[in-house]
Amino acid sequence: QAQLVESGGGLVQPGGSLRLSCAASGSISRINTMGWYRQAPGKQRELVAVFNTGGNTNYADSVKGRFTISRDNAKNTVYLQMNALAPEDTAVYYCYLKELITRREYWGQGTQVTVSS
Repeated sequence: QAQLVESGGGLVQPGGSLRLSCAASGSISRINTMGWYRQAPGKQRELVAVFNTGGNTNYADSVKGRFTISRDNAKNTVYLQMNALAPEDTAVYYCYLKELITRREYWGQGTQVTVSS
């Protein structure tokens, strides 16, 4: 079983920046996918940015050019640098991990990001 712990959310003004972190611990087999989703009030959870097998990245169109996903493999940690934040980025951000062999999926507890003046 893996555990995902997120940090870094908060309140920021439009145009500001935040950096989210997600550390995976526990018994983790080879990782297929790891990254970030978000869910705004009244909306479905959506992909923000993930690393796929082979290190390829996938970004939502709405965050391309503003958000950057990075990782530290030695620490099983992924980061999400969010720049030029806008009110529509307000959501609970969830860390996600999917194992390659077992196909098990894990979610973090979520961290709130609020963009407001």
